[in-house]
Amino acid sequence: MLDGLTAETLARLQFAFTVSFHIIFPAFSIGLASYLAVLNALWLKTRDETYLNLFNYWKKIFAVAFGMGVVSGIVMSYQFGTNWSVFSDKAGPIVGPLMAYEVLSAFFLEAGFLGIMLFGRERVGEGLHMFATAMVAVGTLMSATWILAVNSWMQTPQGYALAENGQFVPEDWLAIIFNPSFPYRLVHMVLAAYLTVAFVVAAVSALHLLRDRTDKESRKAFSMAMWMALLVTPIQIVAGDMHGINTLEHQPVKVAAMEGHFDSHGDNQPLALFGIPNEQEGRLDYAIEVPYLGSLILTHTLHEQIAGLNEFPKDEWPPVAIVFFSFRIMVAIGFAMLGLGLWGAWARWRGKLYDAPWLHRAAVLMGPAGFIAVLAGWITTEVGRQPYTVYGLLRTADSLAPVDAPAVAASLMAFVVVYFFIFGAGTFYILRMMNKRPATPRLGLRDGPIRTAGITPAPQVEPDFIPGE
Repeated sequence: MLDGLTAETLARLQFAFTVSFHIIFPAFSIGLASYLAVLNALWLKTRDETYLNLFNYWKKIFAVAFGMGVVSGIVMSYQFGTNWSVFSDKAGPIVGPLMAYEVLSAFFLEAGFLGIMLFGRERVGEGLHMFATAMVAVGTLMSATWILAVNSWMQTPQGYALAENGQFVPEDWLAIIFNPSFPYRLVHMVLAAYLTVAFVVAAVSALHLLRDRTDKESRKAFSMAMWMALLVTPIQIVAGDMHGINTLEHQPVKVAAMEGHFDSHGDNQPLALFGIPNEQEGRLDYAIEVPYLGSLILTHTLHEQIAGLNEFPKDEWPPVAIVFFSFRIMVAIGFAMLGLGLWGAWARWRGKLYDAPWLHRAAVLMGPAGFIAVLAGWITTEVGRQPYTVYGLLRTADSLAPVDAPAVAASLMAFVVVYFFIFGAGTFYILRMMNKRPATPRLGLRDGPIRTAGITPAPQVEPDFIPGE
């Protein structure tokens, strides 16, 4: 023990800390890679330099975020051998190959074409450069596919057999990969990545529009981001609803914790808008509930019973308060995103999309919303799986390596210090890049007027006679 914390608790805190840092970078890279592919294709189709300027602007930010994601992922993976060696031994025959497929088929693809995307336009030609940009986007999506296959198998395991030594050995790889929760998790995560990038682009563009409403690149980027917010957020809400129904089927105790249902209510399951879970007494204190709405959302009927936490052994409950509040944060942000998308559509209909300072200020405030929603969603799904690493089969307490609490505490403190220093510096650098305009005006005789901070200098006149001619 160390100050009342066991090695298991410290190892879980360490993994939660490192994975929380890591997940924001792949979520950003997945969406941004696809955005770059769209920008490059639009440039090739229209020859509008606005798209080229936006591509060159965001590709630099993508390169930094991609590098930070790679570094944080490598560090995180070492914990499987140091803190969770029992899990690695038992689940390794299934988890190991899937992780290797991700590296071989996805990471090498995106890393191999990354240099061509960043530096190769003038060297390989526009066609091959576009192909490389598309391959980077495909690679990020493939990475998400393999990682979500691993995580989904841990949530809804199938296609395995238990060996005599307790290992999970594969029997049907298609069943393992396409397990019951995989399609819902994949769609939900990819859409979350797209929305995360859409709101970052909207925030950066809105910031520059607040400074200069005539900035062509910011106007174009803000318009594209508002279309994404309007069109993709409703799809994400529907995908989340379908994911919730799937979770109710396969992990009902998680849903009970998400909804704060300590007791079964028969055919009148209310929706708890707010409350404070009281696990000691088995009730939701200070609850604000809407009758029947819980049944309607979870089963799409008014008269179907939903199991409460009281129907499961208490040692199989996840930490209810964490799951309850993280789920509500995710949902609240989702509806806030929808609200901003509708606000943008109304401003566009009125012809005020680029002349709506309060909309732009709201967009700036919503810039980090996607990251917060992604973190809240992963907290919901991962903490809600507890007390298991492989749901219903392998408990977290039985997955821990034979490590001492002081050793885990020391490595946790080292991670905290190093992560905040390195990734804090990287994030600060990305924010500085975002603070600059997508297209910096150039000074020169042939470049015409220069627009800076609302000041338009007199046009430069090219002389009729240049000495030496």
